[in-house]
Amino acid sequence: MIGLRAGLVGLIISVSGMTAGAAVAGDPSGTWVMSNGKVTVRVSKCSGKLCARIVALKEPLDKTGRPKVDKLNPNPALRKRPLLGLMLASNMAPAGADNWSGTIYNPDDGRSYAASMKLSGSTMQVKGCVAGILCKSNNFRRIN
Repeated sequence: MIGLRAGLVGLIISVSGMTAGAAVAGDPSGTWVMSNGKVTVRVSKCSGKLCARIVALKEPLDKTGRPKVDKLNPNPALRKRPLLGLMLASNMAPAGADNWSGTIYNPDDGRSYAASMKLSGSTMQVKGCVAGILCKSNNFRRIN
């Protein structure tokens, strides 16, 4: 994705290293940490589809010591909402075996992108794309 930092975008897309007792393969529901540790998300069912919300940030505070907010959101009314709890992936519908497609929001640039999630063994990969050709992927590992 253009303009996406490796940080929060990955929050939803790629994962490796399933732990004992984790959800059954083919079910991405659970808590995942991005491979660089910057963001942790919880994938769950929302209205019959999958979604993902930020549940932890490696650096949850901005330079002034305040909780990070969605400051680049195109809607001025949403720019003060905290990043913790923010929905990043939404409307992720089945798109084949261990694949889902939907939308991902990137608070690093305030834009939403077409997205896909793919579970492969103990890895989940999330990819966001602009115009279906300019894509960025991130990896996550399941922590429960």
